[in-house]
Amino acid sequence: MALAPVAPQAGSGRERAAEDPSAATLWEDRVTAPSPATDAPPARYDDLRALVINCTLKRSPETSNTQGLIDRSTAILDAQGVHVDVVRAVDHDIATGVWPDMREHGWKTDAWPDLYQQVLEADILVLAGPIWLGDNSSVMKQVIERLYACSSLLNEAGQYAYYGRVGGCLITGNEDGVKHCAMNVLYSLQHLGYTIPPQADAGWIGEAGPGPSYLDPGSGGPENDFTNRNTTFMTWNLLHLARALKDLGGIPAYGNQRTAWDAGCRRDYENPEHR
Repeated sequence: MALAPVAPQAGSGRERAAEDPSAATLWEDRVTAPSPATDAPPARYDDLRALVINCTLKRSPETSNTQGLIDRSTAILDAQGVHVDVVRAVDHDIATGVWPDMREHGWKTDAWPDLYQQVLEADILVLAGPIWLGDNSSVMKQVIERLYACSSLLNEAGQYAYYGRVGGCLITGNEDGVKHCAMNVLYSLQHLGYTIPPQADAGWIGEAGPGPSYLDPGSGGPENDFTNRNTTFMTWNLLHLARALKDLGGIPAYGNQRTAWDAGCRRDYENPEHR
């Protein structure tokens, strides 16, 4: 059924603007003007932990342009007292595979189990990386595969282990692919159990064709207002949602417990065998 249009209320700004064109600008200003910024954030965040995994292909100490964008976000986290760890994945001997510990599956070494403990300790996870051939780096894909390897593990409430944590991503590169790469990362994180806040991605790309990278002189990357705005919004939205989830005690354990489902409790489905 079609909805009837709602008539403007008598004396409303929209009505006055229709009657008096000079009132239109005033009405638009009132609608679009941002609310005054408060002097302090709405909560404290100094009991939160954040882990940023840099999925650059460059080993330390080589300069990572992705790290330049990471630094913008972590500066905000640091200012709020958040404990921040930044890991460059390629510096660690992370095995390839989809098991929690690949040393049990033929690999001599695997740094992932130790890194996974940092993942579990973090309220906020940010995956950051460059674009290559219009897609995420091989290191980014490897990290997501190893996160997936542990996605069947459960927390004390019987939920998947990543429940109650928030995730976001930062992308750098040339030419094109920011939204495509972010879409892949954010879908993967939510599928594994992370909660994704609004506008949980930010990125920077240069002009089409060979050109300067984010940290190169004259790139305009660090000064790009669009990138800086999105990085700021992403970081604060991660903070706000992480704060809310921590205060709530995580995602409520009702209707989403793997242990209960495996025990035969099919909530919202008829199951006469379950007592």
